Amino acid sequence: MTEPADHPFVQAVKPLIDAMGGQMVTPDQAQGDDVVLTWEGQDRVAVRLPHLSDSLDHILAELQRRHGMPLAELDRKTKQSVVRILESRGAFSVRHGVETVASALGVSRFTVYNYLNRENAAKDAD
Repeated sequence: MTEPADHPFVQAVKPLIDAMGGQMVTPDQAQGDDVVLTWEGQDRVAVRLPHLSDSLDHILAELQRRHGMPLAELDRKTKQSVVRILESRGAFSVRHGVETVASALGVSRFTVYNYLNRENAAKDAD
């Protein structure tokens, strides 16, 4: 990226862009769906958004980094918590989302559905 990466605005938005799996490019490299961010009247950075399927992989990788171990090695309670986080972030609206999550957690699709159903039943009881 030729835009000064040390510009305060670019530095301020970088953690958000990284967290969502986006890519920063210079405004002159912006394409179709890229989002150009302007600060003080100047285009500072363009954000190339990830594909939805790539976003799920990115979210899973971030959760693994956060927990400091492969998701499949987490205990049942923590896996249930991961499923809640993923549901809140829309992971199961992506095609094959349940299968992808089940594989990452080292459980069956049936188990992921059970975690989701248990969570939804708890919400309905409140």
